[in-house]
Amino acid sequence: MLEAILWDNDGVLVDTERLYFESTKESLLETGVELTEDLFKTISLKEGRSCFDLAAERGIPAKKISILRQKRNLLYSNLLRSGVRPIDGVEHTLRTLRGRVSMGVVTSSRREHFDIIHAATELLPYFDFVLTREDYEHSKPDPDPFLTAIGTNGFKKERCIVVEDSERGLRSAAAAGLRCIVIPNRLTMDGDFSGAYGIYTTIREASDELLRLLDSDT
Repeated sequence: MLEAILWDNDGVLVDTERLYFESTKESLLETGVELTEDLFKTISLKEGRSCFDLAAERGIPAKKISILRQKRNLLYSNLLRSGVRPIDGVEHTLRTLRGRVSMGVVTSSRREHFDIIHAATELLPYFDFVLTREDYEHSKPDPDPFLTAIGTNGFKKERCIVVEDSERGLRSAAAAGLRCIVIPNRLTMDGDFSGAYGIYTTIREASDELLRLLDSDT
């Protein structure tokens, strides 16, 4: 049976990956780097690296890259303030699961961005805890985010399941020894999801499996 469901945020609960791509792309243009969607998918969503590595490879000084990161973060914040809606089916799924299992968000988002995103989504009351980028040392695909979540809350690995949308997220969960359901989106659908507990087209489909696990003894 399930003790906890650990949810990714961007791409699972809310559709923000495109906004992050656009703000990063605009910031990198100052260095002469043209960030394509394919590059973004490979570097960020599959490998879990920073796209600013492309600037470093061109010899751009670390101080300049730090300034560009700050600019990207500001651009991203402004885009988020225009309003972010939950992905279709998310609120219904969370409402169905609430009270039956502990639920937390484990995200690579900075706390500042996470708070802006959820200022109007009305999703946070469904969760028992939230871990953002400031709450652990190493980001996905490192297992640290999920190990921190289960260690802090005293969960048993075999009684937890992760919901992710990307190859990076799946690798993080797998490295932590956790089962992982993947719901790919347009930017992540070409990832390698071998080893996933299940792959679903929509969160409504994934919800059926989560409910089955809640009623199961395994």
